[in-house]
Amino acid sequence: MYRIPCPHCGPRAQAEFTYERSAEAIIDPALPAGEAMPRLYTRTNPMGVDDELWRHTYGCRAWVVLTRDRVTHVISASRAIGPEVLP
Repeated sequence: MYRIPCPHCGPRAQAEFTYERSAEAIIDPALPAGEAMPRLYTRTNPMGVDDELWRHTYGCRAWVVLTRDRVTHVISASRAIGPEVLP
């Protein structure tokens, strides 16, 4: 287990977060369904640094984009996205 830096709460245990998907899978609502569906449901597992979408499920419930190396699990950046839902 490792610690994830939440932009609102500070460093927290990974167990408080839920992994959603690679941030590249966030789709534009203007995309036709034929292009959006494969982008949403086809997942890759690249080695190296990637942006990932996580949710602080057991904390502030905010969506967070982490820049994380999938081999070493080193997190180099985190930023909140969307409207923050704070308790």
